[in-house]
Amino acid sequence: MADSAFFCTLSHEGVLAVIGNDASKFLQGQLTCNLNYLSETRSSLGARCTQKGRMQSSFRIVLETEGCLLAMARELVEPQLADLKKYAVFSKSKLTDDSASWVRFGLHQADAALESLGLHLPAETDSVVRANGLIAIRVSEGRAELWAAAEQTESLEQHLKAQLVEADLNQWILGQIRAGIGQVMPQTRELFIPQMLNLQAVGAVSFKKGCYTGQEIVARMQYLGKLKRRLYRLRLESDELPAPATPLFAPAHGSSVGEVVMAAHAENGIELLCVLTADAVEVGEIHIGDAQGPTLSLLDLPYQLDRDREIQR
Repeated sequence: MADSAFFCTLSHEGVLAVIGNDASKFLQGQLTCNLNYLSETRSSLGARCTQKGRMQSSFRIVLETEGCLLAMARELVEPQLADLKKYAVFSKSKLTDDSASWVRFGLHQADAALESLGLHLPAETDSVVRANGLIAIRVSEGRAELWAAAEQTESLEQHLKAQLVEADLNQWILGQIRAGIGQVMPQTRELFIPQMLNLQAVGAVSFKKGCYTGQEIVARMQYLGKLKRRLYRLRLESDELPAPATPLFAPAHGSSVGEVVMAAHAENGIELLCVLTADAVEVGEIHIGDAQGPTLSLLDLPYQLDRDREIQR
């Protein structure tokens, strides 16, 4: 199923809307991504950090009429909204939970279905096309999101079902894991800095945009620091899906060497994205849950980390 065409409803995420004349200016000082790169034809991944550089949320951001929409883990919308509102008091922008206004579908290897809706989406990641009130976004190779007003839910579902298999959410998350795109979940809120999820490698962090909340910590890590923990993709031979923030252990360490970021059932066992210490990965024996727990095996990510290239954004 992971390699065949399918669609599913992205029910695990909600949408935070920031609308108004100052929306982009306000968010530019709050988010890791550079809003100057956004356009009608381009979206971005991004994150919102605390002053200490710890991520409260990660998201995909897209321009919408008079503002921006941020899609993130559904349970994070309200706490993120509450925090951002503290900084928006003097800004001409309105912040709302817009989750009920939108339906979002994940499409895998389904460009033909998009084209049947008048959406000719480029292959380049982060590309955006719009037609007939619909928005399509390329989120990684062969994967796209389809956004529409909530009242179009039933008609869109029927249109997609006529052309594609309807899959469960696990298949979409598996594709995200294989694309190496980590995500902040309620259990990992304020646990990671952006580089721990490799967000600087997937265009979610700008080092040229100037100040934003947490920027000093994030920039210092990129230019001066040595990152001790980062994102890896692994396999677990098990049927039981581990929750985000489940601790990981290595024999030579007395305490946890990392945490699960997200996990999904695969053809053979479970695939995971985890944040791990580099020295534990070098030893090569990682256990989940406790030091005697099941062993994980390392898998490849589809990109390389390159600090020189990353700081050009």
